[in-house]
Amino acid sequence: MVVDDNRNILSSVKMLMEGTFSNVSTIANPAEIPASLRDGKPDVILLDMNFRNGINNGNEGLFWLREIKKTLPSAQVVLFTAYADIELAVNGIKEGATDFIVKPFDNAKMVETLTRAFDKSNHKEKPIPEAKSPGMYWGDSAVMSKLKALVWKVAPTDATILITGENGTGKEMLANEIHRLSPRNGIPMIPIDMGAITPTLFESELFGHVKGAFTDAREDKVGKFEAAENGTLFMDEIGNLPYGLQAKLLTAIQKKSIVRVGGTKPIPMNVRMIFATNRHLDEMVRNGEFREDLLYRINTIQMRLPALRERKEDIIPLAGIFLEKYSLAYSKTGLSLSKDAENKLLAHAWPGNIRELEHVIEKTVILCDSLTIGADSIECNPSKPAYVGGDGNITIDQMEKNLIMKTIDDCSGNLSLVANRLGITRQTLYNKIKKYGL
Repeated sequence: MVVDDNRNILSSVKMLMEGTFSNVSTIANPAEIPASLRDGKPDVILLDMNFRNGINNGNEGLFWLREIKKTLPSAQVVLFTAYADIELAVNGIKEGATDFIVKPFDNAKMVETLTRAFDKSNHKEKPIPEAKSPGMYWGDSAVMSKLKALVWKVAPTDATILITGENGTGKEMLANEIHRLSPRNGIPMIPIDMGAITPTLFESELFGHVKGAFTDAREDKVGKFEAAENGTLFMDEIGNLPYGLQAKLLTAIQKKSIVRVGGTKPIPMNVRMIFATNRHLDEMVRNGEFREDLLYRINTIQMRLPALRERKEDIIPLAGIFLEKYSLAYSKTGLSLSKDAENKLLAHAWPGNIRELEHVIEKTVILCDSLTIGADSIECNPSKPAYVGGDGNITIDQMEKNLIMKTIDDCSGNLSLVANRLGITRQTLYNKIKKYGL
């Protein structure tokens, strides 16, 4: 049963999950929950946290969570929440929720989380159509086999891990797999994009704050470290953390404790930390952009995810997984790739890696008109080289300026996305924009 006041979300989740669950019902008004519990006795309930405009404290979701658990204790409740309300979702888990899903949701994670919740229910005798549960696909390449062996050796420990690799290689999925194989898997992994946190909110987001610590701090706030207590904290894009804030993170890691903003009492933390980056941190250390002592702290075990072009034998199997996934999602079963289509996929360089492959297959499934997908139906054009302009006689500064201009154009002016694509911090991007008068 899906409970959400957004009817577009209800339709999307229903379409996605009908290939996995034998029955998917939807409710837009939470007042209908009691009757639906009596009539349908659902095994899994996906419950939104907020239903009324202008009220975003999550109290409605927590209220209905308690009502559901009183009426139907066997039901597994998965909370549906915005990224900014992860702390609220963790509180919901303490109230009896099984797990939570963050909006905007990822299809694979949605299926995996709700399927896992069903497996915890007391109604496993109910048949559901067989479907492959999304997860870490290791493939058959030598480089991935070596990585898999390392993961299985390290996952059960509390060693701090740094995952490196290009954008789209699946760094967060690997972090999830490490967490799943660890003794801490009973608590959800808490993800946080270090490049998306504004410097002024950094300490509050990670360490929390006490009431009155600053303007608008109307109540105590739990930071991500506390939310991840006894579990795993995944800090993505650690290379985008401004230099001035790196010392604060280093202090927390070294002392294994944090102090809330405005507070004085150190709070011990028992958290497994996994970091990820698409940048070359050693080079950043040499350039004075990343602290060497912090790199040592986060780099106990380093794992490099190879680019898709380095594991070509996995391209077709991965395409098959995505083809099955989106065939179910868009109710187009029976699709298959022709040999020409497979050859076209193998010939592509995949600069966007697995993420690009998934997007190409999803688009292909949506637009295809026949069961057998030919090469002409697959849109994966060769990567365009960065524009340099003029004749070949050009300075490095001019090349950098042209690259920034093109990336700004490609990203429709979204400077956060531009900085991410260029592998630099937003502040560095702003400095370069000012330098080149863009």
